[in-house]
Amino acid sequence: MALPALSTVLLPALIATAAVAAGEPDTRTIHGWVERIQILPEGIPLKAKMDTGATTSSLNALNKERFERDGERWIAFDIIDPEDPDGKVRIERRITRFVRIIRHDGEHQRRPVVSVGLCMGTHYREEEMSLIDRTKLNYQALVGRNHMEGIILVDPAETFIQPPRCDTAEGNEDRDPERGA
Repeated sequence: MALPALSTVLLPALIATAAVAAGEPDTRTIHGWVERIQILPEGIPLKAKMDTGATTSSLNALNKERFERDGERWIAFDIIDPEDPDGKVRIERRITRFVRIIRHDGEHQRRPVVSVGLCMGTHYREEEMSLIDRTKLNYQALVGRNHMEGIILVDPAETFIQPPRCDTAEGNEDRDPERGA
């Protein structure tokens, strides 16, 4: 049937036409539903699920320890070392807020939320991620709409098509003044 092939050709053309009509270049890129990302500035590579159904991104966090630094709330946590499944990598971030999550079983969870910079393909964006034990899930990171909005389109038929290749040292970061990113 020619319809799927036709939509594959027409969709990018429509997107490009809309961007040109708005007078701005379209910098959005197509990513698979699973991609390799990188946590910055630490440079930690992870496999992540690109989830357009999730409002906020989440990150695997083990051995969480809250502490105070310069009068602010901080948290230290471990993620599984992507190069050594028996090892851990320690990360520290300032807590930006707490979020109350209602799980599928109706139970409530209170999760700490931190700001994390992610490199996704050529895009760098710093946004909030909730911290939760994701060890029983397939991926340590779930990238939600807050990290993808306006820069990433997800193709559910593809995986691993946009390796992380950000050039943050040169200032090639996605910045949206209205979003604070």
